[in-house]
Amino acid sequence: MEKKKVAEWLAQGSVAVPKLLLNHYKQLGLSEAELVLLLHMQSFFEQGITFPTPAELAERMTVPAAECMEMMRRLLRKGMVAIEEHTDERGIRSEKYTLEPLWEQLVHHLYAEAAKDECGGQQEEESLYTVFEQEFGRPLSPFECETLAMWIDQDGHEPAIIKAALREAVLSGKLNFRYIDRILFEWKKNGIRTIEQAHDYGKKFRKPKPLARPAKQETGEFKQTIPFFNWLDS
Repeated sequence: MEKKKVAEWLAQGSVAVPKLLLNHYKQLGLSEAELVLLLHMQSFFEQGITFPTPAELAERMTVPAAECMEMMRRLLRKGMVAIEEHTDERGIRSEKYTLEPLWEQLVHHLYAEAAKDECGGQQEEESLYTVFEQEFGRPLSPFECETLAMWIDQDGHEPAIIKAALREAVLSGKLNFRYIDRILFEWKKNGIRTIEQAHDYGKKFRKPKPLARPAKQETGEFKQTIPFFNWLDS
């Protein structure tokens, strides 16, 4: 008897919940109660019940039928649920709920998010070109623009890291693309991925080291030489 009961439970099937809906229902303006109601509606649909009543929904939820009805009205106003009219072969008209508007809004939201991210990336890349032109004090040449694009697209350097390498070149007094390219190469080889790591790595080589014997000038004064780390010689 127990095995038969378990078989009956399993025969009821399951409701597939799209992970995208769980991850983005808040951004769609849905509450947890509305989400659960939508899932129960999907369950009814899979049972062949295409127009569940508020009372039927309330039997599966912890809210009364009146609140289920109010939630249904909100979902209809939000455009998450729609009512379709259907006429069968005998000419009898009937109505049914559909969740197509919900899936359409979810897809629209995902496309909008993707477009926003892409636009943000383009703006960051444009800002990178502007920073380079400001530091160089002139428009970049086509070759330099192509080099910048290669650093991003082919070498996979983040714009923030490229800006950090530019600042490192400015501090070192070696403002040219060959020098910056060498810095990026060294950073990538040594696993430098963040601004903090790049800062610490560069500061280590810019730190002055005491000389064993200071050089004496002709005037009799001692001249202290601050060691300079040349990335091109590394």
